[in-house]
Amino acid sequence: MTKGELVMVVDDERTLVKALKFNLEKEGYRVEEAYNGEEALQKIFDLNPDIVVLDLMLPGLDGFDVCREIRKKLDVPIIMLTARGDDIDKVLGLELGADDYMTKPFNPRELIARIKAILRRSGGKEEGAKKHIQIGGLQIDLMQHRVRLNNKEIELTAKEFALLSFLASNAGRVYSREQLLEQVWGYNFFGDARTVDVHIRHLREKIEEDPSNPKLIITVWGTGYKFREEL
Repeated sequence: MTKGELVMVVDDERTLVKALKFNLEKEGYRVEEAYNGEEALQKIFDLNPDIVVLDLMLPGLDGFDVCREIRKKLDVPIIMLTARGDDIDKVLGLELGADDYMTKPFNPRELIARIKAILRRSGGKEEGAKKHIQIGGLQIDLMQHRVRLNNKEIELTAKEFALLSFLASNAGRVYSREQLLEQVWGYNFFGDARTVDVHIRHLREKIEEDPSNPKLIITVWGTGYKFREEL
């Protein structure tokens, strides 16, 4: 993995931020800090970091507001931190465009593992790998991370693109939620499988003619999901 990616850590707990910065810098990352929502947005839009670690409970603009504003302009991966175990917080964070979440207290090693995995999945390119996928009217440019449907540009988050490109690259093969978490998120996910369901729903809303009757991303009941092989 290429070292030196810029990680933005946003949390009003200064001790936590300093600890994360120390551990991330040991791994070779550059780290910027922000302690409230307004400061975070200014730095994120100025610096365009490679990934954002964002606490929900911030003074002023909270993490939900910050995530919403980021998603209006950037596709930067976002890991949300929450001190509460409420499912509603986690689901809402994913709905707003977060790529992952962790509940405090957490092991810094796990957070770093997730950061590595997300950066690897969102930025990695292999020599000789397939560069384009076309299935029916859907065109996926794997190098430029662009998607077009019937010649219309489709806006996807980094995680939505990773999930779509993985399924489309393996069209016809059925994957369980756990397999998708491992393949796309890149680690053993300790939350629940709804992370996958939320991202699948978002994808269907963007690429399906009728999201309630999907023709591209198919649910295989009792098993998981697959991308339709022939259109």
